[in-house]
Amino acid sequence: MPIYNAPLKDMDFILNDVFKADEFWQANENLAHLDVATANAILEEMAKFSKNVILDLNRSADESGGAQFNLGEVKTPEGFKDAFNQFAQGGWVGLGAPEEWGGQGMPKMLTVLADEMIWSTNPSFMLYPLLTVGAGMAINDRASQEQKETYLPKFYTGEWSGTMCLTEPHSGTDLGIIKTKAEPNDDGSYNITGTKIFITSGEHDLCENIIHLVLAKTPNAPAGSRGISLFIVPKFLVNGDGTLGERNAVGAGSIEHKMGIKGSATCVMNFDGAKGYMVGKENEGLAGMFVMMNYERLSMGIQGIGASEYAYQNAAQYATDRLQGRAATGVQSPEKPADSILVHGDVRRMLLNVRANNEASRAFAVYVGQQLDITKYSTDAEAVRKANDRVALLTPIAKAYLTDTALQATLEAQMCFGGHGYIREWGMEQCIRDLRIAQIYEGTNGVQAIDLIGRKTIKCSGAFVAEYMAEILEFSNTMPDSTLKQAVVNVCGKVEALTQFVVEQSKSNPNFSNAVAVDYLHVVGLLSFVYMFARIHEAARVKAEPFYQHKLVLADYYVAKVLPDLAARAERIYAGADLIMQLPQDYFTAQA
Repeated sequence: MPIYNAPLKDMDFILNDVFKADEFWQANENLAHLDVATANAILEEMAKFSKNVILDLNRSADESGGAQFNLGEVKTPEGFKDAFNQFAQGGWVGLGAPEEWGGQGMPKMLTVLADEMIWSTNPSFMLYPLLTVGAGMAINDRASQEQKETYLPKFYTGEWSGTMCLTEPHSGTDLGIIKTKAEPNDDGSYNITGTKIFITSGEHDLCENIIHLVLAKTPNAPAGSRGISLFIVPKFLVNGDGTLGERNAVGAGSIEHKMGIKGSATCVMNFDGAKGYMVGKENEGLAGMFVMMNYERLSMGIQGIGASEYAYQNAAQYATDRLQGRAATGVQSPEKPADSILVHGDVRRMLLNVRANNEASRAFAVYVGQQLDITKYSTDAEAVRKANDRVALLTPIAKAYLTDTALQATLEAQMCFGGHGYIREWGMEQCIRDLRIAQIYEGTNGVQAIDLIGRKTIKCSGAFVAEYMAEILEFSNTMPDSTLKQAVVNVCGKVEALTQFVVEQSKSNPNFSNAVAVDYLHVVGLLSFVYMFARIHEAARVKAEPFYQHKLVLADYYVAKVLPDLAARAERIYAGADLIMQLPQDYFTAQA
């Protein structure tokens, strides 16, 4: 059976030793109510819930076929409803939500760690509250006071849930061509008509009401994305006293049959003149929805961390128990018929790759979470500006790089099992199937890379990257001389040159940025991870316990064995776009 034990000690180290969370919280009057003891207690409780309540449901939901659809209704897998009730009653839905609406007001740098544990143990389950939290953020940011009062408290008690409805059969990344219409009524409401696909948690039996956030176009709206508005469309209309009224004209037409996350209902939603209520201003809906989407994109990165951590723990345990062959240096366990496969260099290589990814990814998620907390809570205008720029730059890294490296890590963890990794009972094949979607939804990783290189780099002539590297170099100046410090400085120099090259080439070759975007994203990802290892190294080197000293070795391993990938990525960027764009379009469909 698969195992999972929350990495609480590493979480505490990252939070408190690397990023000095307690100092950060106490320095901000809006966060001073939180201290290390409270934060650790929250993480310990989430560790118990994740392991004891939802871990076993992950496999049973997958094997039973997941969410089931019948005549417009969705039944979640056995055990999900009870688990969700426990989750809601524990206050977990509103862990990071504003206290004024019934949330607990916890900072993002803490909630990313709580989220990781749920992603590790049951990603299908996580998707139900995840969309609710995102919808709540969009409503809190854009909606009227009356709308906030109507919907937000119910979200955070878990009585109601939320969705986001963007994609249509013909319209994925290009939302400017959506066809869903919003016809105004005399009472200020709108009739919403259209079909949305790939709607996570669009229909289910966990809550008494589902609140859909829907992108649609009003009559005579401007063409393209400038003409998109955002609407609240409840499954059940809400009466003036807050009770539920009649069923709205919205329902699930079917659910998708997917590769993974089978316990999560992915729905085709039909809006047949459903009553909706505009959120914010007309034709400004996309900006409102992106409040939600940027939150979801960081969450996808955390999904990657969760999967990779789960994969590592199971692979390391298997490698410890599996006896095959003898160590190249001589017998290590003479009392046994063979040595553990941990004596073999290739197995260690794979496990070290996975662990290095996990520790750097976790630190990076907390770092981005801290930047988000600065934007939300700081009263220093310049600090807020810098943090906003940093979040803009790093959101595509958090979504795409963390999920790209996580899938590679889970594949390497699976390889440690040999043939057993391909067998369902060991849990690895489900882990890989469930994780694959993280590279696809909320904007594919290729789209994230294009966003990074275009809007976040070329558009500002590399200013966001330059300011980020200035922070990294400033930190490196506090480090004693070491191979790691030199690596940080060298990488910054290479990324500076690459960024200048990217900005210049984009001026003369319109195909250039799109063709090299993924490689550039990985370059900035590698820069970010070596920065995280520098911060980990500096926090760990002053402590003598093996737990901390081993982190120094892992940092050196990363520099020697993983970071060299940057050179190959750089060569591909310098090679440009010409060879990619040279062949005619019909080459790709011509018979061999």
